[in-house]
Amino acid sequence: MFHPLRVSAIERLTDDSVAVDFAVPPELRETFRHKPGQHLNVRYTVGGEEIRRSYSICAPATEPPADPALRVGIRLVDGGAFSTYALKELVVGDQVEAMPPMGRFVLTPRAGQFAAVVGGSGITPVLSIAATLLAREPDASFCLIRSDRTAASTMFLDEVADLKDRYPDRFQLVTALSREEQQAGLPSGRLDRERLTLLPALLPVTEVDGWYLCGPLGLVRAAEGALDGLGVDRTRVHQEIFHVEDGPGAAARPRVETPADSMLTATLDGRSGKWPVQEGESLLETVLRSRSDAPYACKGGVCGTCRAFLVSGEVRMDRNFALEPEETGAGYVLACQSHPVTGEVEIDFDR
Repeated sequence: MFHPLRVSAIERLTDDSVAVDFAVPPELRETFRHKPGQHLNVRYTVGGEEIRRSYSICAPATEPPADPALRVGIRLVDGGAFSTYALKELVVGDQVEAMPPMGRFVLTPRAGQFAAVVGGSGITPVLSIAATLLAREPDASFCLIRSDRTAASTMFLDEVADLKDRYPDRFQLVTALSREEQQAGLPSGRLDRERLTLLPALLPVTEVDGWYLCGPLGLVRAAEGALDGLGVDRTRVHQEIFHVEDGPGAAARPRVETPADSMLTATLDGRSGKWPVQEGESLLETVLRSRSDAPYACKGGVCGTCRAFLVSGEVRMDRNFALEPEETGAGYVLACQSHPVTGEVEIDFDR
């Protein structure tokens, strides 16, 4: 369910990014209280077209009686309708509709050693994770390895510097710039798998209690491969893709033909319906023809908003950059990427 939120502040972070704050009405305080690492799905109508996007919350998570802090980071994307609007037209006082915070790329504060590898705007959820963890848990430490093009293009420089100042013994920062030399940090160049295999020189990688990888697909896959090669338990590695580039690993699987007379049964908010699946249609598209309240944001297999439990039948996903192996193994699918393989399919958005 979407709720109108008023824009309370806009801060220019770099030439191509902003941070947007939303005021939360008193009656929605608990609805919009987020966990560190979660995101907001927002929608706005531009030129008569409804646009939905997912943006991670960068503010530390709060606990009652403090008000929830809703601040998201938005970077301009070439051809991006909402990001262009946010950077060029959005002003304080405007209203934007948002769903309650969601997402499973989270860290519940606890004692231990944690680390993150992020690229570009992938810093956004990790900033919330690190700030919340260090503030609430005195026996926790955090190592942030971040990659950006240049210092001028780096989002949340001041916020990260503040963490270094406040927690000098528990927060470690390692930076890599791909297009600019720097006096400290890693030598210039992209963070690829080969460079990330040097992580043991920075920290005991297999003793880290949780690794958080966030950014473009190439960086996340490189970090995932490097950690696997270093012997890190896969259950300790969490990832969130911010951008899927063209190239190896990004292409969708060839689609299968929709079985004749294929039928989909779907449960959403306690109500079930049954509809025919048209040729080439995803399960999400089938549901949206009759239920406009079906959850989605990116429709690209990245955000995970359309996650549903496969009750019966068989489906094939075009691609998946949101669900972890444990989730798919437990029976979850992305409705926006799923197509029926069997004539009868049933999914449940409520599980």
